[in-house]
Amino acid sequence: MIYILAYSVKRCIDALRNILDPQPLVLASTSIYRSELLATLKIPFRVAAPNVDETPLPGEDAPQTALRLSQLKAQAVTKEHRNALIIGSDQVALLEGVQLGKPLTHDNAVLQLKAMRGKTVAFHTALTLLNAVDGTMQSDLVETQVSFRPISDDEIERYLKKEQPYHCAGSAKSEGLGIALISRIQGDDPNALIGLPLISLVSMLRKQGIAIL
Repeated sequence: MIYILAYSVKRCIDALRNILDPQPLVLASTSIYRSELLATLKIPFRVAAPNVDETPLPGEDAPQTALRLSQLKAQAVTKEHRNALIIGSDQVALLEGVQLGKPLTHDNAVLQLKAMRGKTVAFHTALTLLNAVDGTMQSDLVETQVSFRPISDDEIERYLKKEQPYHCAGSAKSEGLGIALISRIQGDDPNALIGLPLISLVSMLRKQGIAIL
């Protein structure tokens, strides 16, 4: 009985501590798209730049690259945020066995969109939630299949000039004008395609004692 009472008191104290001094939440990304998605959960968070090399390792497939980088990004900011819950995420697009990164330039984006037209691209979005206090880590991987219309060269040029999605893997923003390039999207979480799987994140946060509602 004494043990049960002591355990109940401890749970109450821990819950009160979380209310009065909640563990800070840090998004290890400078992506405005991920920040906007995380903001929809209406919980306070900070942003930190992970500054990691996103080059795939030899022999690494797309899911492995995305998962490794999501974990690496979360770990990269622990020195500055030792008491935080840290979110890391990464996305790799795969077309016929070839990984597609961020185009960064107009010419690269043209090449990517020409290669993708009329085909289906798999977008692998990885998510990691790292508790910097005790080192516990949760990770998940969400795949989204995106089929592109057989768009013309002129449509590609007009799209890129209007939206300039040069920091998006696959050179198309599905949440923007890029939807006009797409014929079909298949996946469990539409947010994953934009860059942050919120369904998985909500479950991870709950396991860390953070309820969204």
